[in-house]
Amino acid sequence: MNLVIVESPAKAKTLKKYLGKDFQIEASYGHVIDLPKKALGVDVENGFTPQYEIMEGKEKVLKKISKIAKKAENVYLAPDPDREGEAIAWHIANYLQKPEEHVKRVLFYEITEQAVLNAINNPLSLDENKFNAQQTRRILDRIVGYKVSPLLWRKVRKGLSAGRVQTVALRLICEREKEIKDFKPEEYWSITGLFISPEGEIFEAKLVTKNKIKNEKQAKKILKEIEQSKFHILKIEKKDRKKNPTPPFITSKLQQEASSRLNFRPVKTMKIAQTLYEGVDLDNKGVVGLITYMRTDSVRISESALKDCRKFISNKYGKDYLPSKANRFKSKKSNIQDAHEAIRPTFVELEPAAIKSFLTNDQYKLYKLIWEKFVASQMKPAIYTQTAVNITDENEKLKFKTTGSVLKFDGFLKVFKDSSEDKLLPLLKEGDKVSLKEAIPKQHFTEPPPRYTESSLVKALEEKGIGRPSTYAPILQNIQDRKYVELKEKKLFPTDIGMVVTELLVKNFPEIFDIDFTAQLENKLDDIENKKLKWKNILSEFYTKFSDTLEKAYKNMQYISQIVEESPFSCDKCGSKMIIKWGKNGRFLACSNYPHCKNIKQFKIEQNGELKILEDEILDEKCEKCGANLVMKNGRYGKFIACENYPECNFTKQISIMPCPSEGCNGNIIQRRTKKGRIFYGCSNYPKCNFAEWNEPVNKMCPECGSNYLIKKVTKK
Repeated sequence: MNLVIVESPAKAKTLKKYLGKDFQIEASYGHVIDLPKKALGVDVENGFTPQYEIMEGKEKVLKKISKIAKKAENVYLAPDPDREGEAIAWHIANYLQKPEEHVKRVLFYEITEQAVLNAINNPLSLDENKFNAQQTRRILDRIVGYKVSPLLWRKVRKGLSAGRVQTVALRLICEREKEIKDFKPEEYWSITGLFISPEGEIFEAKLVTKNKIKNEKQAKKILKEIEQSKFHILKIEKKDRKKNPTPPFITSKLQQEASSRLNFRPVKTMKIAQTLYEGVDLDNKGVVGLITYMRTDSVRISESALKDCRKFISNKYGKDYLPSKANRFKSKKSNIQDAHEAIRPTFVELEPAAIKSFLTNDQYKLYKLIWEKFVASQMKPAIYTQTAVNITDENEKLKFKTTGSVLKFDGFLKVFKDSSEDKLLPLLKEGDKVSLKEAIPKQHFTEPPPRYTESSLVKALEEKGIGRPSTYAPILQNIQDRKYVELKEKKLFPTDIGMVVTELLVKNFPEIFDIDFTAQLENKLDDIENKKLKWKNILSEFYTKFSDTLEKAYKNMQYISQIVEESPFSCDKCGSKMIIKWGKNGRFLACSNYPHCKNIKQFKIEQNGELKILEDEILDEKCEKCGANLVMKNGRYGKFIACENYPECNFTKQISIMPCPSEGCNGNIIQRRTKKGRIFYGCSNYPKCNFAEWNEPVNKMCPECGSNYLIKKVTKK
């Protein structure tokens, strides 16, 4: 009997189909051994020796694997074929303590019968260099996170965290936000002419000017000239233009395309891709791994896959769509991990429509996208006939231009549709007189760079060499989970705390959180894997600079309470200037005459960047303590009721959402918070009544079952 160890039970299920009775397959459920949760776990004084321990909840998994391994002739370690998978394999091998000749590493780049049997028949040794690259990354991340986070707790507030790569990603978002706020729009004008062809067809052409039309006065002057002129076709240029297919997907491009075409978030894309890679039950075919490994930055395609794809194209679409030889693509970056192929279907003949009934709707959409991209990559270019029409007046002073194209041969577009639309032009010839129907001026303003979306941030991280295919989705998730960034209307907005943390970290750790430095460090990890650098040398070089910088940061980093900004408002109680300060729940307006005047206000920032005070609403209730009016105040986490003399009189109470539905309780349901700040809804009579809901209750009876309340649910795409 032989033991095969994989990461997930889904993959184990697929492998059982191929390996037969002589193999027992067990899952490790991801990492099993890691650095300790509540300690640094790295001896920085003695060669950066890591102090690994079994992860919480994984003792039973390891004991079970160990028990089976003792009886097995050979143990095949088959976690994912990347650095994280290598680390899992390495740690399991160390734990089992089985003779080296009976422990083998196998890599599955696709989970098909041929690939699985080939890997089992040609096992490898554990790759120490790849493990050391992962180990170095893990130690670097642990040192930065474990050493810098307490600094943030002291200087800013508890519960914050810093990350070697996540802080750099956050920096990109925050710097883009500053660009947007500092941007000063410039006015300019365009003029579009509506012309009538000799055959009476109307078409548009843009005025081409050497200098930008800066204002309305200039635009009106040019319009007057246009309206007094007669026009003709000066020149028509026609040429065929090829549009070549692009490579099959790499991880970053798949995330970007799934975002724009399917509206999938990167995290969702990777989860669905994982299920397609590990295997889907296709009924009569059994469980089949439908795509190759989905964490890759290589555009390489295996020879057998190219051969199968070309045969499929010839049979399905005809030889007119098949190039004379296979299309081969080169990766843009030199530091890719080329052992992996691009993301492609494992069996090109499994067309999406044919297996749709076996897939969830989301699986089908993503598989279809991957399949179409791969097949299209091996087809002929699309050919357009492109026409450029130049129009001018009698003196050839005013020049208009328009372009259009007609699809002559669809090529790869037959499979993978382009989102662009072609502009059709009427039949025209040089010398034709065309009459001007109307000249339309339009005012424009230059626009700031757009805020990042999840898709465009992944693109930026890839282009700048920050992170790797396996890290893009977790980075995006982390900065949102930690409330450094909010996703609104598909755009990433840095929060106040995200902005201030980034500013403090970049100012006090100028090199550690530098974009180029982070990218260079990624390259050094690749060099460790490729035996060009020694891992301990990299850690030593990094830590020497880092420890000095950290020591200075503890002395020099500003406390958040010391950060004060000016505001355009005056205090409505004493007339002094209101200033923007930081509290534990974020920014607020405070009187500069504090402590003599304790007036505070909440505010919001409008889309145009202006500050707006959130005014209190006076209620028809009196304070139980001092008899003054009660007001509805705007807090950082929503509205609450307080005395109008607040904070001199500190009486407050929560807004009741609905009566408590617990039998015999006369309390009210109010919004509350856990120690970690998570909102929940509980009874005001707690601890006598322990009613609690994570979702907001609604005071309506369920029409289906008669339950005495409903809850609001929000689903994430």
